[in-house]
Amino acid sequence: MNWHRGEIVTRHSYGHDLLFRIQKVHNNQAIIYGENFRLEADAPLDDLKRVQNDERHEIERQVRQKEATSYRMFRQDYYLRSFRDYAQPTSVKEEDVAQFQLCPKVLHIDGDALFLKKCVMLYKRLGLQVHGIHVEESEMPLKVRELMEKVQPDILVITGHDSYSKQKGEEHDIRAYRNSKYFVESVREARRVEPSLDQLVIFAGACQSHFESLIKAGANFASSPTRINIHALDPVYVIAKIGYTSFMEKVNLHDVINKTITREKGIGGIETRGLFRIGLPYMKGLPVTNEKSKESD
Repeated sequence: MNWHRGEIVTRHSYGHDLLFRIQKVHNNQAIIYGENFRLEADAPLDDLKRVQNDERHEIERQVRQKEATSYRMFRQDYYLRSFRDYAQPTSVKEEDVAQFQLCPKVLHIDGDALFLKKCVMLYKRLGLQVHGIHVEESEMPLKVRELMEKVQPDILVITGHDSYSKQKGEEHDIRAYRNSKYFVESVREARRVEPSLDQLVIFAGACQSHFESLIKAGANFASSPTRINIHALDPVYVIAKIGYTSFMEKVNLHDVINKTITREKGIGGIETRGLFRIGLPYMKGLPVTNEKSKESD
């Protein structure tokens, strides 16, 4: 049977539970990427099964339901709407002073171009400013400083694909992970540029990544505490929570993690301040915070 890059498959050995796309085929092995989860794996060709359209649509329908639930939770969440509360005048005299919002600038470095595109679309849907860059995981430590100096981000996302292999070592051994070492090195390099956990917020990791090493290296949030797969969009939901929390407040750890698709088994973090700010007076060209400003524009 001939296999081609980009084909959608499932695995017999894992009960056909996840969709994968073939990235590369060599001899009797394939490198496969999770279609909705940030997982990279090696698989023998005889373990693969081509997915029929009806089967694919059913699996994708279930994934989309989870995505929609997380999105609704964010849309309903206080922090995503909080800029209107923060923008309220404190006295009658101030009612005519239009205000503006400053959301943080996000630099998202992703090892998967398709996932990056999905993430950028969601950032924009949530109203966040993002610079998305596709970089192979092994190249990230070499390029992160240059990209940071160019973009000057408030939030840095370092993600792509990863996986843990029991054949390569114990869970505590970072050498047993496909790309965790590159994520860790990238976080360390970023912290050499900006050491402050509040001046630069970092999310790092992918499916099954070495959570402890990423946190020790300087990430505010990381995956994966229980070495499970994380959804492709989980980093965006974490960043949205940080981006719409006032700089006067700490991000509620339980709240931000519960808004992700894989929750505390897939995402963890440390106490972190929000990055959302209000300013005044509003001038044309600045981001708007309230209806009065929109009408006066």
